[in-house]
Amino acid sequence: MLAAYALRAEDSQGRRYAEPVHPYRNDFQRDRDRVVHSRAFRRLENKTQVFTRRYSDHFRNRLTHTIEVAQISRTIATELKLNEDLVEALALVHDVGHPPFGHAGERTLDILMRRHGDSFDHNLHALRIVEQFEQRYASFPGLNLTFEVREGIIKHSGHHDRERFPQLASYLLELRPPLEAQLIDLADEIAYSTADLDDGVEAMILTREQVGQHVPVFARLHDEVDQLYPKAAEKLQFNETLKRVLDRLVSDLIANSAQQISTAGVQSVAAVREHPQRLLAFSPAVEAERRQLREFLYQNLYYSPKLRPDKEQAEQVLSELFEFFLRSPRDLPASYQEKEQEEPLYRTVCDYIAGMTDNFVLEQHRRLCGTPKGAVV
Repeated sequence: MLAAYALRAEDSQGRRYAEPVHPYRNDFQRDRDRVVHSRAFRRLENKTQVFTRRYSDHFRNRLTHTIEVAQISRTIATELKLNEDLVEALALVHDVGHPPFGHAGERTLDILMRRHGDSFDHNLHALRIVEQFEQRYASFPGLNLTFEVREGIIKHSGHHDRERFPQLASYLLELRPPLEAQLIDLADEIAYSTADLDDGVEAMILTREQVGQHVPVFARLHDEVDQLYPKAAEKLQFNETLKRVLDRLVSDLIANSAQQISTAGVQSVAAVREHPQRLLAFSPAVEAERRQLREFLYQNLYYSPKLRPDKEQAEQVLSELFEFFLRSPRDLPASYQEKEQEEPLYRTVCDYIAGMTDNFVLEQHRRLCGTPKGAVV
């Protein structure tokens, strides 16, 4: 039972290349399956989320993070009566454009591209992946995903100006995305905020006491856990508290979004698109808690001195490999050498490096440029 404002598969604007209807899967289910079977999706297993494998091989990577986002997104979609198939497809594809080494890798590639008057954005790169780089079908290039999934890839987390990105003009840039796409960015933040607290403590960069001192919602919920389980091990109390933080974020997002949708009176996808602002959001109180948690993670984890060696190595490896291929394009794979006929060399080099896993980019750098100075991996 979908709500009137949910996007039904039969109302999709379709695919770039027409295909026969499948006998028992709708178009959004097929999109989900195509993403799961893609090479770019498999590569997420060996791409950094926050911690490289020198810390541990049981911390989140891009793939496990993506699975957690999909789970959270499906739960919220079910409660709001959104199209769960579309939500799942969007959740599974939302990070396929990330380069190696997490956000440090994205920042580095963006800096390198700006030297050539261009830029790098992982969402726009994801669109290039599903439209061009994935070659699995004889009938068309890319994965030939539906319009709504491609639109969600570029619009789930922000706005793109038509004048700056004329190549995206067909994606209704002046309108809001459907609620299924709006959900992904919020579920993404719920997933990584709570997971990064967990992994940060496991990595001994954060302490449980530090989290309790600087994240008020955690401290408050920890007090409740302590009363319920006074004899439980500290680690288990931490885990119980973290579960409650996640549940508070999810439950509030469901309740507040339902209220905002009701107040707005939207009864169609068109009404959602034309609404002045996005309709899915946390309540003011929980939004303040989310900001406190995010600020804590930025100040104490993401910019921690203990992670600086990994970031510096990422910058060195990607920068040196980028410059190497600019000087020696004949060392690019044949398929990428062919792309030189269509696009500038720097864009081809960026595309190639962005698709690499952490392990592969280190291997290529050692083979072509030598061991990184002060290597930590």
